[in-house]
Amino acid sequence: MVNKNQDNLKELFEKFLSAEQAAKAIEDVQKAEQILDENPTPEPDDMLIANIKAEIALHLLPHKTVTFKHIVYKAMAIAAAIIVVVSISLDLFQNDRSPNKPDVLVTASIIPRAIWESNDIASDDTKLVIFTTEAEQISDEFSNLRSGRSESNINDAITELEMELIEIKGDFWKG
Repeated sequence: MVNKNQDNLKELFEKFLSAEQAAKAIEDVQKAEQILDENPTPEPDDMLIANIKAEIALHLLPHKTVTFKHIVYKAMAIAAAIIVVVSISLDLFQNDRSPNKPDVLVTASIIPRAIWESNDIASDDTKLVIFTTEAEQISDEFSNLRSGRSESNINDAITELEMELIEIKGDFWKG
């Protein structure tokens, strides 16, 4: 096996050097291997290895949070796109169910007449007030996350934001 390696090494050196220079280079490589075999390297200190691992972990931590932020933003964009597609497809499927019926304009009031005629709609409709404040809170949290103002509690903020979105989605489909 050693002889085969030396033959391969000789062929390689002869491609770039003359025969004499290749023999000299092979001799140098063999001497270097002999020196390395005679002088084994000492094992690194356990404390040194621990320090290196800690430093690597310290440098990788911000990268992980940035990656997690990007994943969360992409997931939210995908979720919004899915909601839009589902709402459009539901509208189209409802229109396709009755193709033989003539088009009839049907109107319905989502907001009761007393609230509509009021001067302050937001304070009269409690569901609207709740959804408006929750949307403002989520908007504030997104702007804080993007600006990096809440770096110390980034994981808690993201978890709290996800929980609020889940709660709002549940309320949205109920109401």
